[in-house]
Parts: sequence; structure tokens; C-alpha cells
Amino acid sequence: QVQLVESGGGLVQAGGSLRLSCAASGRTFSTYAMGWFRQAPGKDREFVAAITWIRDGYYTDSVKGRFTISRDNAKNTVYLQMNNLKPEDTAVYYCAVPGRATTWSTQTYTYTYWGQGTQVTVSS
Repeated sequence: QVQLVESGGGLVQAGGSLRLSCAASGRTFSTYAMGWFRQAPGKDREFVAAITWIRDGYYTDSVKGRFTISRDNAKNTVYLQMNNLKPEDTAVYYCAVPGRATTWSTQTYTYTYWGQGTQVTVSS
């Protein structure tokens, strides 16, 4: 059974940094994209970043230059380094993996496996 477990969330002041981790188990995802989404209260879940099986990274415009996604296939883990955090980054962050290898998108329906989420709160 596939499980994704996020960690690394917390409370940070504006301008600070956090590093999120998502450890996958139950399947090897070296040929899968891995993504991060977030959901703020009262808002839809939105795409943040994704990294493909060949390590190309994609970001939503609001986090470009501040967030970096990376992966360690040996550990079946994806990371999201978040720098210069802003109050508008406050949300529950979810990692996700598509149901098929070698595919990715910015849309939630592409992703089959989801973690339980980790809260990120940025104070002003």
C-alpha cells in the first residue's frame, strides 16, 4: 500500500525558511513525477511545484525564485525548500504522486496518491 508522509511544516516569521519532506513507501517512484500542492482555508487546493522523473522542476508563478523542489530517489523522498516565506504562503501543504509513471501536470486530478498534509503558517 502506497503511503506518503510529509514533515517539516511549522510556524515561521515572514522572510524565514522551511524545508518540507515527503517520504514515500509501498512503491518505488523513480520513474514518477512528484508534486507539492497547498490549500489555504476557504480556498481550492492549488499546485505549488513538481519535479519530473528526469528532475525537471516546475513552479507556480508566485513561488518562483523562492521555492526549490528536489528529490532523492534512493530515499524515495521529495523535498520543498521554501525561502523568503510570505504570509500568503500559509496553507496546508500536500505532496502527491500521479497514478501513472512519466506523467505530470499542475492539476489535482492527475495525482492519485496524496499525503496527509503538513501545516505551514507564516506570520507577518
